[in-house]
Amino acid sequence: MDHDTEVSRQDEFESVPPSLRPPTQYPKWPWWLAGFLLVAGVAIGFLWTVTVPYYTLSPGPVYDTSDFVHVADGNLDDTGELFFLTVSLKEANAFEWVAAHFNEKVDINERENVRPPGVSQEDLRREGLASMDQSKRDATYVALTQLGYEVTLIGTGALVIETVPDSAADGVLMPNDVIVEMDGQVMAFRSDVIDFLAPLDIGDPVTVTVERPDGEDPDSFDVMDFDLVLGPHVDDPERPMLGVLLDNSEPIVDFPVDVVIDSQNIGGPSAGMMFTLQIMDQLTDEPMTHGQRIAGTGTIRVDGTVGPIGGIRQKVFGAIDAGAVAVL
Repeated sequence: MDHDTEVSRQDEFESVPPSLRPPTQYPKWPWWLAGFLLVAGVAIGFLWTVTVPYYTLSPGPVYDTSDFVHVADGNLDDTGELFFLTVSLKEANAFEWVAAHFNEKVDINERENVRPPGVSQEDLRREGLASMDQSKRDATYVALTQLGYEVTLIGTGALVIETVPDSAADGVLMPNDVIVEMDGQVMAFRSDVIDFLAPLDIGDPVTVTVERPDGEDPDSFDVMDFDLVLGPHVDDPERPMLGVLLDNSEPIVDFPVDVVIDSQNIGGPSAGMMFTLQIMDQLTDEPMTHGQRIAGTGTIRVDGTVGPIGGIRQKVFGAIDAGAVAVL
């Protein structure tokens, strides 16, 4: 009796000698694409290692000021937020420089406009931290005085920022000198120097007493006297000029309220206005934000005025991304 024998296709295939089997079909890989990706990767890697004399300015993080400002017995507003805006300033490599040309949020600045020759990246960092410290102090002073608190502010002199070429001070006074006396009169603030010079004439002699930093120790300085003769002002030849750009040296301040601002190693002065508002918000009963997300930027001066704002375009982009309803 014959029996049909059922043979599976797998059994049938396996019974074929390997030499007679059809070749295995593998998906075809576009080798040209792989080559392109390899070349592109090498090019990007190379551009990433090449430095260029430019900085990129892009939107930085957006911070809630209530995370930084702590006022003793203050009232935290939990219905809204006061943000301060930042920018990211970064020394660019070649790849970042190219990419910045295709990103509307990023601006390109020449290195010498950001970091002049002789100024290191570490110098910039220290300057930023120092300006933040002054910003915190000024913000506290303005907030408390605006709310009617009595704040003791003791000036420590007028800080020399730079000198005017070919002026009386050129080559004599140095950046970071602090003018503390002129002809024996105490100069507590920058305004005192301006008031002292106002009635004088071109050719008048003045004795300028300065405190000059001694080395790396910020608490060590030399007291030096310089006899100078006032020259004509660069903008008005009829007026006298000492030839210095001045700011206030760091004053001694006694605050009646315990305010702590932890800037968390963030540099720059432009959080001052928003720190001021946050301090005032915590010391008043009515929430300043009325439940809204408010962002802002700007330095604050001790007279309550807001100074120039840098990187405003990038900061507005940051405010939009953070969902702020207004930018101050």
